[in-house]
Amino acid sequence: MIEDAYQIFDYLPSSFQSEKEEEYISFLWDTFESNYKNEKYQFAFLAYHMLYMSFIYFIIWQIKNNRPEDFGKAMIGFNKDLEHQLLNATSPFTFSEIPERSVFRFLKLVGCANLNIGNYTKLVDERNDIAHSNGNIFYADQKSVDEKIEEVLKIIGEIHFTSQCIASDCFKKFLTDSYDPDVREYAADLDQVREVLISKHFLSQKQIEICATFDIAALSSNPNYPQIKLLYEAFIKEYKSE
Repeated sequence: MIEDAYQIFDYLPSSFQSEKEEEYISFLWDTFESNYKNEKYQFAFLAYHMLYMSFIYFIIWQIKNNRPEDFGKAMIGFNKDLEHQLLNATSPFTFSEIPERSVFRFLKLVGCANLNIGNYTKLVDERNDIAHSNGNIFYADQKSVDEKIEEVLKIIGEIHFTSQCIASDCFKKFLTDSYDPDVREYAADLDQVREVLISKHFLSQKQIEICATFDIAALSSNPNYPQIKLLYEAFIKEYKSE
């Protein structure tokens, strides 16, 4: 069901840094939806797999920005040019330069086990099988592609659960760095939240929900706690679900 497939947007960014990035994700969804409705299920899955890989790139972007030392150490094995390109990446889609099977190894930085990573990369192998002119139609009916979409969403949920520490770390750093309206990028609290927290880090709705569970009392010893709490409360008022 298309309605079930749409759940992937809970894990994709709720806002973007550029219109081009947002247009790309919309294009992939439109491609999936049109092929699905026209019973071209094999091509529908190709588009959905690209949404899956986009999700992976956004997670790796967050790891890069919030755990730069660990990310740098994970560069072992890449050539110097690619290492420089990744360390200085200005877009999550830069990670598409890495062979898709290799890119999953960055998930080890948030605690993903090798066995799980192996399972996640199987989707890449399956996508490769259907992306070649080999005479096979792997997804000839709705049931077959629906089962594969369900598997993709299950994997995304697992990766989200394992990597939720990144959203928490990101939010904590944001609060301690952005409390002063006189020196931060935007004077208004909600502008700072929207642009510097959510858009810059490509946070998903699911990750925003994680931020909303942050225990602000953990920062009570910070000398700037009163201002930090005001910023936190502005975020909660705007983004916390009832």
